[in-house]
Amino acid sequence: MEKITLQVEGMSCGHCVKAVEGSVGKLQGVSDVKVNLETGTVDVEFNNQQVSVEQIKETIDDQGYDVKA
Repeated sequence: MEKITLQVEGMSCGHCVKAVEGSVGKLQGVSDVKVNLETGTVDVEFNNQQVSVEQIKETIDDQGYDVKA
């Protein structure tokens, strides 16, 4: 398992948390997702044999949030 912390802009409420955690959590290979609104970060634990960091970023982006490099 690999862990990453992504800096994400545009998250501000409970709906944002549900949207990001729900969509990323559905990806094959993702075992844990935690959004921290205060710091604007998303912690993801995943199997890099099943899902890439790029796929995770794209999924967050598809929800309307901006992932910083």
